[in-house]
Amino acid sequence: MQEDPTELRNLGPDYDVIKAVGEGAYGVVYSAVHLPTSTRVAVKRISPFDHQMFCIRTLREIRLLRHFHHENIISILDMIPPVSYDSFNEVYLIQELMETDMHKVIRTQELSNDHFQYFMYQILRGLKALHTAGVLHRDLKPSNLLLNANCDLKICDFGLARSVDQPEANGKAFLTEYVATRWYRAPEIMLTFKDYTRAIDMWSVGCIFAEMLLGKPLFPGRDYHHQLSLILDVLGTPSLDDFYAINSLRSRDYIRSLPFCKRKNFTELFRGADPLAIDLLERLLAFSPQKRITVEEALGHVYLEPYHDPSDEPDAKPLDPGFFDADFAKEPLSRAQLKKLIFNEVMR
Repeated sequence: MQEDPTELRNLGPDYDVIKAVGEGAYGVVYSAVHLPTSTRVAVKRISPFDHQMFCIRTLREIRLLRHFHHENIISILDMIPPVSYDSFNEVYLIQELMETDMHKVIRTQELSNDHFQYFMYQILRGLKALHTAGVLHRDLKPSNLLLNANCDLKICDFGLARSVDQPEANGKAFLTEYVATRWYRAPEIMLTFKDYTRAIDMWSVGCIFAEMLLGKPLFPGRDYHHQLSLILDVLGTPSLDDFYAINSLRSRDYIRSLPFCKRKNFTELFRGADPLAIDLLERLLAFSPQKRITVEEALGHVYLEPYHDPSDEPDAKPLDPGFFDADFAKEPLSRAQLKKLIFNEVMR
């Protein structure tokens, strides 16, 4: 990571930047100290204005993180206003500093059943807030689950999130920028079902849970075809019910052309795992989105009984109508228009 903290010219006098701790497609994350309170924070420096897609994702992320105030969703503590609109080339988000993420933890640490339960509970508790607000995350994966030393977990990266109720222009709009990591992608996304539901996030949670239990990804597909064959190799060829629920004839023909697969025994696949964990996992990794467990049902599953407390699993208020309008303008918004919208958000 080559970034030099001294490059953060526009951060103002309240923050002392320590070092770069992470890097993404169009941003860098630094650890810093908020000097007035001596609090350690994360500074996310985003440079989105070269690409329309990065602008849309930045706008979406800012608006969504402002909407949610939840212990298991990363929050924006502050935003640094630019000196002027003309000098507005970067966005600075101040967030809670988390020490690591699930991807790193799975690869470097031996986790216990207690860890699995507590992590799964927190993922589902945060996801319940998203789903009750009518939001699909669409990119849940281990690296988007931030953790600190006392195992607190927060969901991050809302750049691909969408409204549950978003109209699909002949089903394609949903997939136009769907670049979510393939390994955690629900089968119905690859099989182009017309209606995507909250169940796509539940599948991703199942893949993350399986990865915790195994210590490695369950479905590390090299491409679309390999991904689907790995899924069917574990779940078996879809039942007739599930097969006919696929409303794309092309997808049905494709599945029909594949060799028959017998379902694998999860108890053997996840040797040594708690039987209740396996039961929850099987419900999360149901091939059919209609049969997949919901977030509320998963929170109430007996495996999570040590943590489940309905009075402490808050819903989130629904998004305002038009929240995602920038995504679905009849004419795509230009970078200049998007920059203006982001500027207005930062200055709010």
